[in-house]
Amino acid sequence: MSLGSGRLAGAGIVRGAFPERGLLVDVLLIRLLFVLIVGVICFLIRPFSLPSNLAGGVGLLIGAAIIVFEWRLRAMSLKRLIGAAIGSVLGIIGAYLFALVIGSSIPASPTRSFLQIMVMMVMAYVGLAVGANKGDLLNLAALGGIFGGEKTGKKSYKILDTSVIIDGRIADIAETGFLDGLIVIPQFVLRELQLVADSADSLKRNRGRRGLDILQRLQKTASVQIQIVEDDFPSVREVDMKLIELAKLYEGKILTNDFNLNKVAQLQGVAVLNINELANSLKPIVLPGEIMRVFILKEGKEYNQGVAYLDDGTMVVIDNARKMIGKTIDISVTSVLQTTAGKMIFGKWDERGGHRGTSSSPPPVAVPPPVPGAATGSDPAKKATPPAERAVD
Repeated sequence: MSLGSGRLAGAGIVRGAFPERGLLVDVLLIRLLFVLIVGVICFLIRPFSLPSNLAGGVGLLIGAAIIVFEWRLRAMSLKRLIGAAIGSVLGIIGAYLFALVIGSSIPASPTRSFLQIMVMMVMAYVGLAVGANKGDLLNLAALGGIFGGEKTGKKSYKILDTSVIIDGRIADIAETGFLDGLIVIPQFVLRELQLVADSADSLKRNRGRRGLDILQRLQKTASVQIQIVEDDFPSVREVDMKLIELAKLYEGKILTNDFNLNKVAQLQGVAVLNINELANSLKPIVLPGEIMRVFILKEGKEYNQGVAYLDDGTMVVIDNARKMIGKTIDISVTSVLQTTAGKMIFGKWDERGGHRGTSSSPPPVAVPPPVPGAATGSDPAKKATPPAERAVD
């Protein structure tokens, strides 16, 4: 077993997690019993005058085919089931009319019987397929009664891609309870994550392992439901395009940090939830005139400017603060600029609070004699507080 496979199994992200194991065993036993009953009935009745053993084998195949049909049918919505039923009925009616035309135009022969049977099968199949495909257009809520809850009972699917799993902030959002619906993790995304975890590059390997740990953390979150889906699209090679096709199939939304995937999905009409956009919208709101305390980290591009950063990474550009590099000072916000790269805050050094600036570095070993008005652990006051004529902008 590869390293990625071992961590994947250790994280508990395996197929069959939903539904619960006990219920799954009961369903399997009932299906097996049904197949055996059909086989025994065919063994005793011997349809088409078949030998007993052959009739029993045919019965087992028929029972297995019915189970497969039922398994596929469970995945369909009520709208698609009604659409398929209506389409089948209309197809059979149309086939009956065609059969009348064939019966009156072709003399009795094996060819006529073959054409009538084929028309019946083709029309019924086409009606079933088209009706199921167009069933989502039905508005069952307008009928009321038991159909009124079909729309409200529809699940909301959130499909995760590799980037948002490795990023890890999705686990924090899920733990807060803001993420509802069913979290869908495609099998091809897990394969990609496993390849990253098994990479020879240590950086990629650590990112892949982090992604597996995030999945384990998500699974332990009680407020969310996770489901691994096997749906794949062999004709599509790129993982991003597979995610878009899966979102169309499930009518869900893609959770991602990928800018390119975000744009391509929106062009194809697929809803996208971008974690970066959420983080930008939750950044603290700063109003002009507000007083804030920042640490001057470096010199700005313009003359006499200082640059600071907030805890969330927002850049703060301060006028007249070049001399205060390496100290924490109070500034007055002058304006806020929202750009494509994020938010920038412009401010001016608050001279009245300048004497409260403190140095972030430890005091030197050799401490000069105290100077009246000097701040403890910082430069003398004549350096910390410039003359009035120098502080005026």
